[in-house]
Amino acid sequence: MDAILNFLPYVGWVLLAIMILVFIHELGHFLFAKLFKMKVEKFSVGFPPKIIGKKVGETEYVIGLTPLGGYVKIAGMVDESMDTEFMEAEPQPYEFRAKPVWQRILVITGGVLFNFILAAIIFITLKAGYGEAYDPAVGAVVVSEQSVAHEMGLRTGDMISAVNGKPVDVLEGLGGMEELLLADPLIIDVDRKGELLRLEGPRDIMTKLNESGGSFGIDFDPAIVGFVGVNTPAEEKGLLPGDRITNVGDSTITFFSEIPLALQATEGEEFVLRFVRPDSISQAVGGGAVRLPDSLQTIGGVGYEVTMAANLSSGQYLMGITQLIRLKDYGLGEAIISGTADTWTNTRMVAASLKRIFVGQDSFRQNIGGPVMIAKVTKEAADMGAPFFWNIVAMLSITLAIINILPIPALDGGHLVFLIYEGIVRKEPSLKIRMALQQVGMMILLAFMVFVIFNDLLKL
Repeated sequence: MDAILNFLPYVGWVLLAIMILVFIHELGHFLFAKLFKMKVEKFSVGFPPKIIGKKVGETEYVIGLTPLGGYVKIAGMVDESMDTEFMEAEPQPYEFRAKPVWQRILVITGGVLFNFILAAIIFITLKAGYGEAYDPAVGAVVVSEQSVAHEMGLRTGDMISAVNGKPVDVLEGLGGMEELLLADPLIIDVDRKGELLRLEGPRDIMTKLNESGGSFGIDFDPAIVGFVGVNTPAEEKGLLPGDRITNVGDSTITFFSEIPLALQATEGEEFVLRFVRPDSISQAVGGGAVRLPDSLQTIGGVGYEVTMAANLSSGQYLMGITQLIRLKDYGLGEAIISGTADTWTNTRMVAASLKRIFVGQDSFRQNIGGPVMIAKVTKEAADMGAPFFWNIVAMLSITLAIINILPIPALDGGHLVFLIYEGIVRKEPSLKIRMALQQVGMMILLAFMVFVIFNDLLKL
C-alpha cells in the first residue's frame, strides 16, 4: 500500500505529459484529414472505455479511460479497429481510401509532424523565456569516481580541450548529452599537466550512462564568483562577479567546491584571501585589498589579496559568494534558430540511441523505459521546475514521433509503408495481408508494452 501511495504523485505529471503528447499527435492526423475534406468520425484522447464524449458536426470528441494513447477514426481507412465492412461498398468522396496517395501520406504522417512541431515550439519558448544556463569552459574539470568519465581515463584536474573534435569554448563546456551519444566512438582531448592525451569512450556508452544515473561524471567547477551577497564579508572586501579565488588561508583553491571546506578550516579566524580579477573588469578594489607583486600574477587578470573573516551561519562559515553560472539570453529570432537546432540535434540523439539499442551496441533492457520510468523521470523534472518539465515533454514528443514512424504494422510507419507500396506499384496491398500484418503489429506492441512495464518494475 505504501508503494502505491508513494507512486501516486508521479501519476498526475505523467498523465499530463501523455495527454499533451497524444492530443497534439492526434490533432496532426485530424487537421490534415479535415484539410483534405475527409470525414473524421471520432477524435479520441485515451482508449476505451469512454469517460466523456460529445458529437459536434460529423465528429465525436472523446476522452477515454486508458491514457496510453489515442486515435482519430477516419471514414474509409483500415486501422487498428479492424473494421472492414465499408470495403464492400463503393468508395465515397469523403473517405480516406478515395483520396490521392500523397494526401493519405500527409494524413498518416501528420501526427509525427505535429510532435516535432510541438518539441520545436517548446525548445524555442524555453530559450526565449529562460535563456540557457551552461557551465563555463574555464579551468580544469572535477571527475567523479565510479563514473563513465573516470572509466575512460579522465581525472580531476584535466583540462578538456576538445570533444569529438570540437573545441570546448565552442561547446560552452562539454556540451549536452548529444555530444556523448552522436559520436561513435566518443573522443575527448585533454591537457594533463602539459601532457596531451586523447581518450576514447566505451562503445556501449549509453548503457553505462544509464547505469550511472545518466551522469557522465565531470563538472566544470572553476572557483569563479558568480554572485556577491549584500552586507557580506565578500562585499565588504570588494569582491566582484568574475573574480577567481586562488587561495583561502593556507588552502590553494582550484575548484569552487573546495572553498566551503577551506572556509570551515579557518574556524572564523581572519585569513588571507587571494583572487584574480579578469582584465575585462579590472579596477581598483576597496576593503584593504592589495595588488600582488608581478611575480605572483596569474595569467588572465590582476591578482589581489585581502584579509578577511567568514561569518558563521547555520553552523557553516560563509563569506557571501555563490558559484558562477553563465546564462545566455536569446532574442526571438535567436530563440527560433536555437530551438529549431535543439529539435534537430535531439532528434538525431534519440534516433542514434535507438540505433545503438537495435544493433546490440547497448543493452536493450537497460536502455528501454516504459510508463513507470517515464512517470519517474517526468515527476523528477516537474519537481525541479517548469523548464525541466517542459524539456522532458519535448524529448518525449520527439521520441513518440520517431517510434511512431517505425515501419511496424499498427503504427503510423506501418501505414506509411503500405501507402508507399501503393504509390510505387499503383495498386493497394491485399486487404487480407494488411489485416494479418495489423494483427501481428498489435501483438508485437502488446508484448513490447508488457515487457517494458515489467522491466521498469525490476529496475525500481
